[in-house]
Amino acid sequence: MPPSSAYRPEPRFFDLGPDYADAVAAADFPETILRYRNDRAAGQVGLEGLSDAEWIAHFGRFQPLPGQPGPVAMRYHGHQFRQYNPDLGDGRGFLAAQMRDASGRLLDLGTKGSGQTPWSRNGDGRLTLKGGMREVLAATMLETLGVPTSRAFSLIETGEALERGDEPSPTRSAVLVRLQHSHVRFGTFQRAAYFKRTDQIETLIEHVRTLYHPSVATGDVPGLMTAIVEASAKLTARWIAAGFVHGVLNTDNLNVTGESFDYGPWRFLPHYDPQFTAAYFDHGGLYAFARQPEAVFWNLTQLASCLALVSDAKSLADALNGFGPAYIRELRAAFLMRLGVHSLGEAADQRLVDATLGLMREAGADLRWEPVFFDWFGGFASSARALSGPRARLYQGEAFDVFRFALMEHAPDRIERLEHPMFAAREPEEMLIDEVEAIWAAIDADDDWAPFHAKLERLEAARLAWGFTG
Repeated sequence: MPPSSAYRPEPRFFDLGPDYADAVAAADFPETILRYRNDRAAGQVGLEGLSDAEWIAHFGRFQPLPGQPGPVAMRYHGHQFRQYNPDLGDGRGFLAAQMRDASGRLLDLGTKGSGQTPWSRNGDGRLTLKGGMREVLAATMLETLGVPTSRAFSLIETGEALERGDEPSPTRSAVLVRLQHSHVRFGTFQRAAYFKRTDQIETLIEHVRTLYHPSVATGDVPGLMTAIVEASAKLTARWIAAGFVHGVLNTDNLNVTGESFDYGPWRFLPHYDPQFTAAYFDHGGLYAFARQPEAVFWNLTQLASCLALVSDAKSLADALNGFGPAYIRELRAAFLMRLGVHSLGEAADQRLVDATLGLMREAGADLRWEPVFFDWFGGFASSARALSGPRARLYQGEAFDVFRFALMEHAPDRIERLEHPMFAAREPEEMLIDEVEAIWAAIDADDDWAPFHAKLERLEAARLAWGFTG
């Protein structure tokens, strides 16, 4: 069955040519067992009508979709833990397709674990099934909490036994497909700058401006930098409000549209802990929870240094210095969104952010991050629910009084959301590591996918209950 009339192929990155990507072929996998397909996301790009067999042909065997030229491995460099690496690029993934969604946005289908490319170095180009499962869970949870994110589109088990040094081996293999707005990374610009190809930088600028930031005028490079800074500030603030730790904030893991993607050793906070890290190899805490804004800003400075090869450095610095104010503004908005209340102005909104963090700081490990937003969603309209719930004993004392008074100032936003059955439960949906490991254990031991799919169903209900947009 061909895709529906809503399918609108538009492979624009492919038009840039061989200076930016290399034509590749997917691995020939021994098996292709469909484990997850995101029909809601597929419906947005006209692909929901594919049969399972057609789905596997396109996203397990990578038969090109209509109007798509075939996969390419994108070229880029990057700073990894602030050490420059010119030997990067799509080493186990590729850009498979681009199409417009119903609102006219250009979206990418990109892969992870699809086989070796010219940029694989000594890697096998594969993805563990556990890694694929974890990315599905991370992306779904972040979308539920209103964080700009790639969406896991497809997960197919591929029947290979992989050897890995950081998990029990041999372990099962998979190929993942993700749907996101852009795979153009900060590192894409860094590669062009490394080779002093100002012509490539200018081409990338116009490509990004036209397709992803069309409100920026032609030739306004500082304006484009401002747009990327603001998108990155919003992303970072939403991570913080969600209690999320990306784990590996290298310049090849941040893109020009401000979306979170490529989830490796991610974690959600069990409780407020500024030093909490996700990656076991992040010994210095470079990408710890509270250092994520610093990390994103540092990466933005690397992007600005690339753009400075073709634009005014002073104007780019001015754009870059807008990150701090934009981040604080977006953090206030993100906390209000998560608490389900209206803005009352900068001063009152900042008091609420500070009071929320103060409450968590005082309670420490006794008060988990996610339940605070669940208990007090809708502001003081939830006071009876919160004060009779499982954390009632923690809602007392001086820090709580400061939080309560700050919250009382803010009126509920769309209070009807509290009528959703989710808010009758005693606990919210969380994504802590113990639950993730339990979901994997069922798959690993008994090939039992029921806990995985049940979790996704609960997250979909939570997404509708929270009703976060924008």
